[in-house]
Amino acid sequence: MHLSPATLSPNDRYKLLIGAIVPRPIAWVSTRSPDGRDNLAPFSFFAGVGSDPMTLLFCPATRPDGTEKDSLRNAKPVGEGGTGEFVVNVVPHELVRRMAACAEELAYGESEFALAGLTPAACEIVRVARVLESPVSFECRTMQVIRTNPTSTGQSQPGSGNIVLGEVVHVHVRDELINERMHIDAAKLDAIGRMGGSEYCTTRERFGEPRGRAALS
Repeated sequence: MHLSPATLSPNDRYKLLIGAIVPRPIAWVSTRSPDGRDNLAPFSFFAGVGSDPMTLLFCPATRPDGTEKDSLRNAKPVGEGGTGEFVVNVVPHELVRRMAACAEELAYGESEFALAGLTPAACEIVRVARVLESPVSFECRTMQVIRTNPTSTGQSQPGSGNIVLGEVVHVHVRDELINERMHIDAAKLDAIGRMGGSEYCTTRERFGEPRGRAALS
């Protein structure tokens, strides 16, 4: 089958992306509004970018009505009306239900921390709360928001994507998960990934493989 994105609806393009790009790690993003109200939401369009500086990204889509999701509204740079800060919290299997609950559409300013029974904990550098129950949290300062389909005023078209680039300025890791060489114990972390639709997967079945030509021998 050959498919041209130009002939597909945005919803069909989305289904192709989430069905084929699997599994996807989940950024459980906590933000705080300029007037101090906490927000927490999961995003599976998420990745690391580089280590110098330590950088990651997550991608909140613009709503069909053209309004920004709360995470983007809060995390965008101060000059654009946000706070310029966010935290990415890692999701272990034991927290999957509480993470999924945070996808609930609440009114702006209502806290998903309260909805999901999670504990907001103070960060070391940013003013945003991290999820105390999460085993790993990355405190970030927003470097840039890239709007993939901007309007003439620089905002995003309805339904379009946005890339939030953040520099990691502090990391919280539970002591039992990490060794002196900065290796994370994958079994103890027990992270989950997002599949298509409402399906998730664990990372419990793993195998090793050499890289380069050695992989072919």
